[in-house]
Amino acid sequence: MLTDRNPDYVVLGETRTYSFEAITRAIRLVEAGARLIATNPDPTGPSSEGSLPATGAVAALITRASGVEPYFVGKPNALMMRSALNRIDAHSESTIMIGDRMDTDIRSGMEAGLRTVLVLSGSTKESEVDRFPYRSTWIKPSIAEVVPLVRELAGQSHLLP
Repeated sequence: MLTDRNPDYVVLGETRTYSFEAITRAIRLVEAGARLIATNPDPTGPSSEGSLPATGAVAALITRASGVEPYFVGKPNALMMRSALNRIDAHSESTIMIGDRMDTDIRSGMEAGLRTVLVLSGSTKESEVDRFPYRSTWIKPSIAEVVPLVRELAGQSHLLP
């Protein structure tokens, strides 16, 4: 049930309509004891005009004001990745994580034991890759470049079903 009176959780998700009032209410509820859950730690998201603040940026604001760190239920939560693999009856040895963010997509894939493909057509730029202490298995300029890779791997029966 949704309520502003002594909730057990404050759940923060992706939206483009954050308001000062809603953020202030979230801070006060967390300060009063509600646990903070957020869907993902992405600080920004891409748009045609440039970066937009995303869930992680708003979560950081609430954390800074309340002193409470959120529990992220989405990428890079390894439990979420394992649950997804179990749900589709897949195995980490035959699954690849494809994403455009080193800090969430690639990290979550690696933590779940998957091989990873970073596509450079989204959030992480090629010039930023070296600042991360981990590496993606493959780096491709766009998702279109992933199709030949997947076809090649599919031909290797010991790698993909």
